[in-house]
Amino acid sequence: MKKSGILNRHLSGALAELGHGHGVLVCDAGMPIPDGPRVVDLAFRAGVPSFAQVLDGLLAELVVEGATAATEVRRANPAASRLLEDRFPELGLVPHERLKALSANARLVVRTGEAQPYANVLLRCGVFF
Repeated sequence: MKKSGILNRHLSGALAELGHGHGVLVCDAGMPIPDGPRVVDLAFRAGVPSFAQVLDGLLAELVVEGATAATEVRRANPAASRLLEDRFPELGLVPHERLKALSANARLVVRTGEAQPYANVLLRCGVFF
């Protein structure tokens, strides 16, 4: 049994399959999930687990070379906007409809229980060397 890191076997396995350039959408409970990408649904109850908890857990295990979020997050969810800008100083912003379209090309979608609007980010995997 693992003693640290992500313990969810489905999520841990999905992360191990990612490579350079693959996309990972970390999303709130309301984000439409496109057909195609592998989905690991962690949502349990409204707000559980939170977007911040899941994002930080993923960032502890992934090499991320870029991130894209919806422009609307700045106005509609200042807390998520601050979190994203703290984690990604060069955060790319696109309209929410564009983020939804981009998410169709993600390799993995991780759905959280977050119940605040626009708590979504599309991560682009990097390499550790």
